[in-house]
Amino acid sequence: MRRRRRPLPVPEPHLMAHLRSTVWGPAEFVGLPPRRLAVEGLLAGCAGAGAIVGTSVAGAWYGVPGLADGEGGLVCAAALALYLWVVRAGQALIGIVAVLGICLALQAPPAAAGLVLAERGRVGSVVVTSVEGGPGTVSGRSRYLCSVADGDGAPLKVRIWRGCGQTTRPGDALAVVYDLTGRVLPRGVEPGGSDLGPLHGLGGWIAALVAGCAVAVVRSCRLGASGQDGASGS
Repeated sequence: MRRRRRPLPVPEPHLMAHLRSTVWGPAEFVGLPPRRLAVEGLLAGCAGAGAIVGTSVAGAWYGVPGLADGEGGLVCAAALALYLWVVRAGQALIGIVAVLGICLALQAPPAAAGLVLAERGRVGSVVVTSVEGGPGTVSGRSRYLCSVADGDGAPLKVRIWRGCGQTTRPGDALAVVYDLTGRVLPRGVEPGGSDLGPLHGLGGWIAALVAGCAVAVVRSCRLGASGQDGASGS
């Protein structure tokens, strides 16, 4: 006779609830979340995003390499994740916020450099010495990169891609914006650039980080011994 297989044991309800609480947070409230936690989560997210972007702006403005390169922003992202761990938020939400914070920290330095150039930059003209890149090249870069030299013939240490296109040839003039203090590398002036400001591209990352942090804090809600959250703002 063929031996019957025993059915796999079904996880106990309290075990599933514990796993769900650990991964996504307990969220032990009914109806709307407590206002205290909602405000706390929004403030924490705004403070974290502001610190990540602010360190990059300060590093670019004052010429501090560790901050200008985004390392300070990564530290702020780690601190925000640590805060969520301290309030015992769900592990999955902590991971999501950490990833969003890292992405924002990596995106902030170029935007911060653009902000500094917009505030104290001066537009000048350079001469193209060579053009590289573009679609179909061995390097696989879709952008065209122009090596340029200033009016005295001294080559710039950075290659320009804004304003450098398929029709650009050696000997052409390109407009670049310089930092008067030399703390930020020059960059090309892109025709028809956006007027929304250098930091407008970070808006989506900032909004996602603030929302993720708010959800993580709200779902960390745990009922006290009295059966109610410590803050009666629900």
